[in-house]
Parts: sequence; C-alpha cells; structure tokens
Amino acid sequence: MDQKDLKARLDLAVSAARGAGQKTLAYFNRSNFDIEWKQDGTPVTVADREAEAYLREQIETHFPSDAILGEEFPERPGTSGYRWILDPIDGTKSFVHGVPLYGTLVGVEYERSCVIGAMAFPALGEYIYAAKGYGTWHGQGAAEPRRARVSSVSRLADGLFCMTSPTEFMEAGRQSAYERLSTQARLTRGWGDCYGYLLVATGRAEVMVDPVLSIWDMAALLPILEEAGGSFTDWQGRATIYGKDGIGTNGHVLAEVLAITRGA
Repeated sequence: MDQKDLKARLDLAVSAARGAGQKTLAYFNRSNFDIEWKQDGTPVTVADREAEAYLREQIETHFPSDAILGEEFPERPGTSGYRWILDPIDGTKSFVHGVPLYGTLVGVEYERSCVIGAMAFPALGEYIYAAKGYGTWHGQGAAEPRRARVSSVSRLADGLFCMTSPTEFMEAGRQSAYERLSTQARLTRGWGDCYGYLLVATGRAEVMVDPVLSIWDMAALLPILEEAGGSFTDWQGRATIYGKDGIGTNGHVLAEVLAITRGA
C-alpha cells in the first residue's frame, strides 16, 4: 500500500465526510422532509440519500477505480484494491428527533483491511479521523485538529460505559450483558450510535458496546480507535468489521468487557 495513495484518500475522506455532514444540516431539526421506514425498522430520509450521493460523487471524481459500498445505494465494484464504506447518517433515529448526536461515517479498506476512518458530527461541530500509521486526530469548529488519545482508566468500575439503547440488547437476546456492564461500570449513559465511539477515542468514555451493527456502522471505527490507542472488536474479541456486533474500548478495560460479552 503506497503511503501517498493512502494520504490522498485520507484527505478526501475527511473533506467528504465533513461536506456530506454539512448537507444534512439543511434538514436537521426541521420538518422539511418525510421519513420512510425500512423493513428492518430503521428510518431513512432524503438527508441520508443526498449525503451519500454527495460522498459517492466525490469518490468517483477523485478515485474512479475504487469500490464503494454504502447503506442507501447499490455497491459499486472497483479494481484498485481500495473500497470506501459509507454511512451518510449514523443515528438517523436521533437525527429525525432533532438530537445532535448523529454522524457521517466514511471508512476505507485496502484489500479488506480497514486503513482509514473519518467521522463528522455536523450538529456538534466536531470531527475525527485516522489512517494506519498517521494517528487519530480530533477537530472542533475552526480550530486546528489535535491528536486524540483514549483514556488511561484501567478498571471498568472507574469507567463510563456507553450504549445506544437498552432495547437493542433486549431485542438481540443480550439483556444480561447490558445489565452486567451497566452494573459494573461507574457510570452508564445512552450517548449512542457513532457518538459513543467518538467519546471513547477522545478519552471521554472507556467503552461503547453495540449488540447489533452493520459493516457501514463499523468501517470508520476500527482505524480511529486503534490509532487512538484503543480497540474495536466484535463481542468475541476479534478486531473485525465483519462481525454483527461491536465493542469500542480504551484497550485497558477490554478484557473485563469481553469476559461479559463472550458469555452473552
């Protein structure tokens, strides 16, 4: 993998994620759009589709031989070995209720290995990005991005556990894991979807757990958390985006969390 090629794609991932995120603000906390409900019970809006169309246009213009997989449109094959994995609005349920804890996620694989991640939180004015070997960087507003690092908290009993919704654990038949995590952590909060992983990567939380995830939910997370000194794994401890669930930690509490999730 050529480092110049990697850096060029990182630059586009960051600018495209932020640009797509800005497009969602035309609809955020407003009533100028309709909501459709997919068969899996998740919502989709014109904001999702416009943001993903923008991302695809940027990628196709700059890297026409790269593959693209997105949540809202069919997959496009490529020949370069790179594949972009897109989630235009992660946290659409929050978005449609005017909750600002949603994000635009852009991940890039090279030969099925996650090498780039970028997340933009337009309603909060935050963004975070990483590439393999480049570290993780966190930006707020117009300020220069700063290096992001996970916390040094070494025990779950001293940490903040984040999740999206207790209902998701119940529906997945994993309520016992939620109960044990929330009981053993110092504090539990529902700052969910991608925002919880932002908190872990920037040292504000120690663990974020999801019982059900899709590949476009995860692709950006793995490089961001690993380059920040933490971990992203499935519930069995595998560092992969090809499972069906996910755990983001500061690394120090991972063993404690896996002792709970592996038995769930």
